[in-house]
Amino acid sequence: MRAKVGDELTVKGRRRDTERHAEIVDIIGMDGARPYLVRWLDGCESVFFPSDDTTVVEHRAASEQAK
Repeated sequence: MRAKVGDELTVKGRRRDTERHAEIVDIIGMDGARPYLVRWLDGCESVFFPSDDTTVVEHRAASEQAK
């Protein structure tokens, strides 16, 4: 999994859990690899180690990140 600052993460819910969404604010791993510092929709920030089977990375275009 590779990402860059500004990409959005969607963590798929399991069973009764709902999806969670976050924006990547810093890359801690090397060359875009996990872990990431993310900001969740509620404004909280955390270090996050996404799993390949439950997390989707949506890459944002440079023009979208400048907004």
